[in-house]
Amino acid sequence: MDSPSPTFLPPRLRWSCQTDRGKVRKNNEDAFLAMQFDAEEVRYLGRSGEDSTERADFVFAVSDGMGGAKAGELASRVTVDQMTKCLPKAFKQSALGLNAGVDDVLAELFEQIHRQLLLLSASYEECAGMGATLTIGWFTPQFLYFAHIGDSRLYYLSANEGGMRQITEDDTHVGWLFRQGQINEREARSHPRRTVLQKALGAGHQFIQPQVGAVTYEKGDLFLLASDGLIDGLFDEQILQRLRSPDATEIILPPADRLLAASLERSGRDNSTALVIEVF
Repeated sequence: MDSPSPTFLPPRLRWSCQTDRGKVRKNNEDAFLAMQFDAEEVRYLGRSGEDSTERADFVFAVSDGMGGAKAGELASRVTVDQMTKCLPKAFKQSALGLNAGVDDVLAELFEQIHRQLLLLSASYEECAGMGATLTIGWFTPQFLYFAHIGDSRLYYLSANEGGMRQITEDDTHVGWLFRQGQINEREARSHPRRTVLQKALGAGHQFIQPQVGAVTYEKGDLFLLASDGLIDGLFDEQILQRLRSPDATEIILPPADRLLAASLERSGRDNSTALVIEVF
């Protein structure tokens, strides 16, 4: 007689979020979102916590706003707020395993945010030229779906493979040079055009084409969403070390706090945000 198949236990997620305006900027134009949702409702999550993926999906996001005065701060806030209106109606698709529909949902979400930012930019002088980056991670029980535009980043730290890889691609010419092997990580970080975006939501762009994809995940995996300000203070190897092998003074801190403290110590020239999700 065949032995019974093991019961599938939906993974649990543990998250920590932290953001700081840095040492130079007067206000923080970064925004992050930690949200749990099903077909009926949205629940905002705190800066840290843990829960199961059994009955609801999770979305985590980081956005870096741009614009004069406080327009950048508004742009990133509008960007993350729009997600609460679009995603609950997509829950049933993911629950039924209609994976093909998720890409369409994320693409439509980015288009809605883009149109909203362009409308605000055209309607109010103080919002002229406002725009934002956006990186999203949507966790279902088996997949992480992601969507991205700009130079915020999503990293994946696999428990089995070791190391860390950047899933998203920076929408900058410098990012393209790095991917082509024409410059190294150190040269990319000091390049004078490293912050010049080729794609963003709003910011006068007529069309957008976000990067959309999915990866499977398992217990022990880690994911990091980060704004470019955090990356300015830490090389990839330094991020990996603090997430996988923190020293005695760092291990008592939540993962996002470790990264932010280390980045601010080394740079702090820009707003910085870290959002770490652990699968267990």
